[in-house]
Amino acid sequence: MTERTILVTGGAGYVGSHCCKAFARAGWRVVTFDNLSRGHAEAVQWGPLIKGNILDAEALDAAFREYKPDLVGHFAAFAYVEESVRQPELYYRNNCIGSFTLLERMRAAGVSKLIFSSTCASYGVPGHVPIGEDHPQWPINPYGWSKLMVERMLSDYASAHGLDSVALRYFNAAGCDPEGEIGEWHEPETHAIPLAIAGALSNDRPFTVFGSDFETRDGSAIRDYIHVSDLARAHVLAGEWIMGQQGFHMFNLGTGQGTTVLEIANAVAKACNSTQAPQLGPRRAGDPPILIADAAKAKRELGWEAEMSDIDTIVRTAVQWYRRSQAV
Repeated sequence: MTERTILVTGGAGYVGSHCCKAFARAGWRVVTFDNLSRGHAEAVQWGPLIKGNILDAEALDAAFREYKPDLVGHFAAFAYVEESVRQPELYYRNNCIGSFTLLERMRAAGVSKLIFSSTCASYGVPGHVPIGEDHPQWPINPYGWSKLMVERMLSDYASAHGLDSVALRYFNAAGCDPEGEIGEWHEPETHAIPLAIAGALSNDRPFTVFGSDFETRDGSAIRDYIHVSDLARAHVLAGEWIMGQQGFHMFNLGTGQGTTVLEIANAVAKACNSTQAPQLGPRRAGDPPILIADAAKAKRELGWEAEMSDIDTIVRTAVQWYRRSQAV
């Protein structure tokens, strides 16, 4: 069989780089397209890196001409909720206009298959849990709106132009590559598990749990944490699946199990052999008490379910990466 090629926008980022590794392991030729504004060249290890911006039509045209991809994996988005509230213009320009530019250059190049890194933030505050794909989407921040707008574009481009796509709405990506080749590396870091690890291993930056009065088993918010390697495997399955499908499709990716933020902090303390206690802070505006996925559709249609997303595995791989990265 002829080797297939995937062009991965944002492939130097956290989820994108793990997906690049998974596609390469599955036999795909992987090409990363990233401007490195929030990704890292060191994470590009499974094929060439094109340094370019998805707002740059000429750079995209050149990449499509040179590599002739069969599939595009689109991860090039800004993803800080708090930043999106302060600077919505960044999110609508990069996430929405950038995605529009990418879709138009795909059309010009005759590339008609795409997988999109979407988010549970498109649902907003859930009316019920677990959350299925048919749950109403009403985001509560510009980040969530920007992702939902791209999903709308994908649906319309499928109907009007035959550009077939899959949106993967995932919940809390966590953990790191078990082999230690890549990991979670944000600047600034806003994700709970890396912050909890940093707090457990230092005396001067305690981890803050935002909200201790939710109606949950220990008062802290409940989230559905999914190992990034499980996410990566789902993208490969979705990419191979969409090659034989038409239209726009969406899947939730999660475990269906919830873990409280305090349980995360305790698991991190245990893994780090730390006695540092987290700080308790006030709730953040718009934080729902519980977010849990219903991922039955992904299991039914893609044959996917989480395999390594138990919290101990997530934390162990994250701690391994953190220690390694700090030692460099």
